[in-house]
Amino acid sequence: MENKMKLLLSLFLISWILFSLYLLISYGPRYAGKSYFDSVGFEENLERFKNGLERYVLEPFDAEEAKKHISVTQKEIEHHRYYYGSLTDQIEDIKSQYQERIDGAANDEELQKLLIEERDQKIEDIRKNFSDDRHVEEKVRKQKEEIIDKYAALEKEGEKSFLEEFNYFAYHLQNVETGETFQSGDVDAEAVFTESFGDKGTYLVVNGARTIDPDGNEANGMFEYDHTLMDPEIRIPGQVSRYEGIIAIPKTMMNNAYFQEDFQNFNITKMILYVIWAIAIFALAGLLTVAKPSLGAFSGPIRLKEYFLKLPIDLRIGTTLMAILFMSLSFDAAGNIFPFPFYADIGWLQYGIELVFKFLFIFIFTSLSILGTYWTWESANTEEKMKEEWRNSFLYRLSDGIQDLFLERPIGIQAIVVLSIVFLAGFGFAVLFMEPTLILVYAPLLLFIGLPAITLFLKNAGYLNRIMKQTEEMAEGRLTAEVEVKGKSPLAKHARHLNELQEGVRKSMMEQAKSERLKTELITNVSHDLRTPLTSIITYTDLLKNPEITEEERKRYIDILENKSQRLKTLIEDLFEVSKMSSGNVELKRERIDLTQLLQQAVGEHKEDFEQANLDLRVTLPDEPLYAYVDGQKWWRMIDNLIVNALKYSLNGTRVYVSLKKAGSAAEFTVKNIANYELGDNVEELTERFKRADESRHTEGSGLGLAIAQSIVELHHGKLEIGVDGDLFKVVVTVAAE
Repeated sequence: MENKMKLLLSLFLISWILFSLYLLISYGPRYAGKSYFDSVGFEENLERFKNGLERYVLEPFDAEEAKKHISVTQKEIEHHRYYYGSLTDQIEDIKSQYQERIDGAANDEELQKLLIEERDQKIEDIRKNFSDDRHVEEKVRKQKEEIIDKYAALEKEGEKSFLEEFNYFAYHLQNVETGETFQSGDVDAEAVFTESFGDKGTYLVVNGARTIDPDGNEANGMFEYDHTLMDPEIRIPGQVSRYEGIIAIPKTMMNNAYFQEDFQNFNITKMILYVIWAIAIFALAGLLTVAKPSLGAFSGPIRLKEYFLKLPIDLRIGTTLMAILFMSLSFDAAGNIFPFPFYADIGWLQYGIELVFKFLFIFIFTSLSILGTYWTWESANTEEKMKEEWRNSFLYRLSDGIQDLFLERPIGIQAIVVLSIVFLAGFGFAVLFMEPTLILVYAPLLLFIGLPAITLFLKNAGYLNRIMKQTEEMAEGRLTAEVEVKGKSPLAKHARHLNELQEGVRKSMMEQAKSERLKTELITNVSHDLRTPLTSIITYTDLLKNPEITEEERKRYIDILENKSQRLKTLIEDLFEVSKMSSGNVELKRERIDLTQLLQQAVGEHKEDFEQANLDLRVTLPDEPLYAYVDGQKWWRMIDNLIVNALKYSLNGTRVYVSLKKAGSAAEFTVKNIANYELGDNVEELTERFKRADESRHTEGSGLGLAIAQSIVELHHGKLEIGVDGDLFKVVVTVAAE
């Protein structure tokens, strides 16, 4: 509690010192050690008096003297002469002006006669204008004399106002050149203000020259003149005179001075400022002796600090700068209660309440500025803290968002354009309240730019919602209809990608289902093919244990056991080999091999088997050797597996075609036969392990022949393709040839 009170006391004293310093900077030059007669307001008033004194008293305007200086140039004569056009144009214009009036007075001969005379006089005057320069000169001179007379009348009125307004001034001035003296009031009486001239060469210099401009500030536009003048401005020459003497404000005349209230309020304001500055000195002393604030003292209050530190650092800095701005504005607002004249009518009590109320704002915003600055510095006073604070800042996250926004540049640009248009539309709507005439500009912009932009935004938002809805259904596993693709926008591109993804997921699910099915079948087939010979081995082993069997039976049982064991060994070795090949853990010994010779050897080994199976083997080989870089042993194994596959699964009494040829830069090996079993649709599954066309598995095959063949071909970066046309089974192997 004590720490809180010391913190509040320190902040209060600092606020008062800063407020006093602000007042010292703003008002010190005007009030500190100065009197009212040093103020800008009085200086301006004194300057007005001097100007009036010079103009109306020392060198008053003389109309008759001014008229003597009137001059008329030939250009002015020509300007006046042709102001309304040429001679014929002016005469025709006069005639047309009077003709209607003359015709209308046909029933009144006297009026008609007067109108005709008036018309003829004007026409005669126009003719004289074009024939006599002196006639025109007199007219121009007369116009200028009228301007001078009107100006002189204004000067008389100005002199009267001047003498009434500045009647509290006393002066005694003498023309240095002529000795003429001008005096008003008692300059020897006790005065509150005096100014002397002539001492050390500081004369009051008066220039008697005048420039009369009916359109200018001097005449204030208060009288009209004939605009046929080329230039209504009249320059009156005058002499420069020097005056010495004194100007004073007698103390007895202060009651007549209009600035008496300003004089009193100036002194009151100065007194208040002196009191504030004196209190500031005591505040500074108290801050250094009683409060003695340390940096640690500004860590509290804890709860407010916790709320503040939850903000990102850039928002903390912004909040602190905003507090500093409001602190500055509160200084200005409090400074506006000076000078005192603005509050003279409301009394001391209300003035004091106003001062306390405004200082309260100074205290609040100064405290927030100091605490915000210290807390922000404390939270980022090391490099590690600064890096951490920056990563959590609003601008950092915003920059990430903006970068993500422009990953698809068209979307980023559209978003910026639409937001700008919406902002400008809202801003324009606000301006429209202040200036309704801008509706002529705002309405077309809103109709042709604002509404289309908003429509486009809503349309894209709706399309995005539809895409998000279907994406949600995809995430839940409901692969329904495709997302509708509209146009060529980034959203349409995204919709196409979602459709492709959906198709990929659908295919992946089908492949997964297929993989699960094949896995189940693989387990079933492996179990069946391994269990069959193993069961036979167990059975005949039990039979051999019977001592009553004959030697001939024993020999037959042993042959069966040997056959089944060999069968089991072959199955296991083939399974191990195809697994090893599928994993790629096989080293190939590539050599330059004649594929033609290799095929001849493989076919030759099975020629008798084909004859015994009642199959007609037709072999087609190239006339020349066909070389390729392959592992001879494994490539022979692939050829042998395909030939044996045809031997096992060909329909009795049919032909089997085996061919080898060069196709471009590749060697092409083909085996075709008529299948003994219905192949079905999933022919590509025949290359899976333990997969056979004979689903009943009555044949002796292991079901690994095609799988091994395909693995060998893939290891050689070749290609094995299976084709079926009805019962015709076809295998084509291609590999790079020399």
